[in-house]
Amino acid sequence: MRKGDFMDKRMAAGLIVIVFLLIPFSCREAMAADQSEGPGMLEGQIDNIDIEEIQQLLNSLNQEVEGYMPRLDAGEMIKAFATGKLDLTAGQIIKGIGRYLFAQVLANVNLLTKLLVLAVIYAVLYNIQNSFSNGAIGELAQIVCMLVLIAVAIQSFNLAVGVGSSVIDKMVLFMQALLPALLALLAATGGVTSMALLQPVVAVSIGVISTFFKEILLPVIFFSAVLAITNNLSEKFHLSRLASLLKQGCIAALGLVLTVFTGIMAIQGVTASTIDGVSVRTAKFAVDSFVPIVGGLLSDTVDTIMGCSLLVKNAVGAFGLITLFIIVAFPVMKIISLVLIYKIAAAVIEPIAQGPLVKCLNDMSNSLLLLFATVLSVAVMFFISVTIIIGAGNTALMMR
Repeated sequence: MRKGDFMDKRMAAGLIVIVFLLIPFSCREAMAADQSEGPGMLEGQIDNIDIEEIQQLLNSLNQEVEGYMPRLDAGEMIKAFATGKLDLTAGQIIKGIGRYLFAQVLANVNLLTKLLVLAVIYAVLYNIQNSFSNGAIGELAQIVCMLVLIAVAIQSFNLAVGVGSSVIDKMVLFMQALLPALLALLAATGGVTSMALLQPVVAVSIGVISTFFKEILLPVIFFSAVLAITNNLSEKFHLSRLASLLKQGCIAALGLVLTVFTGIMAIQGVTASTIDGVSVRTAKFAVDSFVPIVGGLLSDTVDTIMGCSLLVKNAVGAFGLITLFIIVAFPVMKIISLVLIYKIAAAVIEPIAQGPLVKCLNDMSNSLLLLFATVLSVAVMFFISVTIIIGAGNTALMMR
């Protein structure tokens, strides 16, 4: 071998060694630059989330709660959750809900006045019934008065059912807009298996639950309320057992659906997050062990990016939970205000009216409470869905 060739080979080997020695320093400088640009990278990820449809829903919500809540902006709220600088407090939400409830009660004073006037007329007719030569005339007048009261009650209950149906529609639309972004961020944190398992379960559950509650449960609750009110029309006409059967069936259906849904979501979330945690940990070990020199730096860089995505995912999830609560809380205050009106009316007219009238108003308030519980159950299921998606990514992060 010639001396010149030997010297060329030594120079090439030296250059290779120098390059490999410089790679770690270059990687560290790149990582330092990425860390210095962490807030910018975080904002960049948030800006890339498609929130146009979510903001459209928030604009409609802002119009409904204007004057009771600060204006809600999806992008600003997600960034505030990610940086821990949220201006919206629990006190502001509770205060706004309280003011809204008081305003709804005042708005329903007209209904309370109608109920009290009808109760007074009913009591007067009952007390002068013996003055008629034929007692059937007085009884007929009482029945007419009861029919008017039942018409008023059914009309108000129908409005409450409409409010409940509208709230379910809004929650479904919001979940359909939120879930794609939330599941995509879950996959970015390494939760690919979690996304693959949870996406069909949540998507099918949203459609099935909304259809079941809107098309089956709400009409059954309305029909049971009509039967409970009609049962008080005459002592010779009894429907209390049938009305009670329908109400108990609705309560049993609520408990069964909530239990099954919670169990399925919890099992899927725990199983998927465990698989994701083991998979990501294995991948990190493989990169660290088999990629020479820069393997550890690459795995740390990927871990940093996943951590950033996890932070954004948690911020989007927290934003979703708060928004879901606001979507539900304000409209259902209309139902609660009707419950208060009927409870107050029953308490006020009890000294002057007979049992059937008081029982009719009390049954009406109980049916409204069942409607309130139904809408709240749908909200709880959606809360559980978002919470489990958030928890799936967090569990996988802890395992790796």
